[in-house]
Amino acid sequence: MASVSNLPASQRAASRAAGARGAALPTRSPHASGAALALTHVTRNFGALRAVDDVSLTVAAGEKHAILGANGAGKTTLFNAVTGDFPPTGGQIHFFGEDITELPPYERIRKGLRRTYQSSLLFRDLTVRDNLFLAVRGVTSGRFSFVRARARHPSRAATQDLLEQSRLAHVADEAVATLSHGQQRQLEIGMALAGAPRLVLFDEPAAGLSPAERRELVALLRSLPSHMSFVLIEHDLDIALRVVDRVTVMHNGRVLQSGTPTEIENDAQVQAIYMGARH
Repeated sequence: MASVSNLPASQRAASRAAGARGAALPTRSPHASGAALALTHVTRNFGALRAVDDVSLTVAAGEKHAILGANGAGKTTLFNAVTGDFPPTGGQIHFFGEDITELPPYERIRKGLRRTYQSSLLFRDLTVRDNLFLAVRGVTSGRFSFVRARARHPSRAATQDLLEQSRLAHVADEAVATLSHGQQRQLEIGMALAGAPRLVLFDEPAAGLSPAERRELVALLRSLPSHMSFVLIEHDLDIALRVVDRVTVMHNGRVLQSGTPTEIENDAQVQAIYMGARH
């Protein structure tokens, strides 16, 4: 580490001020440079239960990453730690080089982090268009305004873009309650894309989908911008291994293996635990 005397004048002053207050200087993960997400020894306890145990992994900017594992492996708990729903009890989380370990969820959203949940969280009595519009307004300034947005308001244009991106323009004015399960999943993904996020966490988006809906989901995930990172929890290996660049396998709250989709598919330990004898 460089000594304080070698720092620029502005940084020397900040360092001395921080030392005078007894405050810690801003920290960066040792492997956060160029990473969208860097987890360092992340742990999450619930009483005596350690649901996530010393997990370290890195997701590069623009990378599509899958987290695989059986039920109870700690995948969703890890997502909850990243988003701040259940902050980690140990370790650090860096988002594009910034330590967000202690930030509340809304601050993480403002920095470009989004997620979906295992169960869709939608306004079922509203239309598809209105759900997307609310998502757009929720991440923009003036979101608490009671003034109706004009027809040419940027929020309207952004809503239309999301309708196209989520492949739901043909049902834009249908009530969400009338949509198929697959279309509701597409809508939730569309809402997560509001505000041009930098990283999205998808929690089992293919759960309960028909074969046709799964094909539509694969096409949607593949169409996402190349600069946008995402992390996918998925039990359907045929989907997960087709849409990501790298894979992390979790077991009993810990990282079991990491690698490319081909490496993971051919790993004997992963096959034995998760893929069955047919592989």
